[in-house]
Amino acid sequence: MEIDFDKTGGLVPVIIQDEQTLEVLMLGYMNQEAYDKTAKENIVTFFSRTKNRLWTKGETSNNFLHVKSITIDCDNDTLLIKVKPDGPTCHTGDRSCFKTEYNQNFILELEAIIADRYENPVESSYVNKLRTQGLNKIAQKVGEEAVETVIAALAETEVDMINESSDLVFHLLVLLREKGLSLETIAKNLEQRHK
Repeated sequence: MEIDFDKTGGLVPVIIQDEQTLEVLMLGYMNQEAYDKTAKENIVTFFSRTKNRLWTKGETSNNFLHVKSITIDCDNDTLLIKVKPDGPTCHTGDRSCFKTEYNQNFILELEAIIADRYENPVESSYVNKLRTQGLNKIAQKVGEEAVETVIAALAETEVDMINESSDLVFHLLVLLREKGLSLETIAKNLEQRHK
């Protein structure tokens, strides 16, 4: 990867994005030394313009950003780093430094929670209950929730429609996990169909 540090006075902007939810978490800057350290250790290190030194995100909070991929833009002067964060990214304790009304990608986060429940079953978890009942029961729940969503759309309140749609999406996510599929697979298929 050939990063053009000279074009921007030795520092390049770095966009940090959650690799699972795709939410933009923060913006920082790297010089060559910070980039090299990040690439070597797979933990994000920036060059702090205010401290005038290298700064590893999480060095005081332990909320490290584990590198999953690094991509450069078409002009070779901006980086996009997808990470797995250890905790909140913002120093305020928020998940992101950008104050959004809600986590726009919570469905992707929910998919990760469901996957974790499959890999690390919790006896009292509803996902675990569904998982142990098997594919037929999970598929049946998706069908029931689909019918309830249709009924809510035709004859009930907006709140009912929101609640039933939420139930449908949740159970569909469980069904996808049960079948070993992901939202990424569905998104790629929809994108291909759109073309």
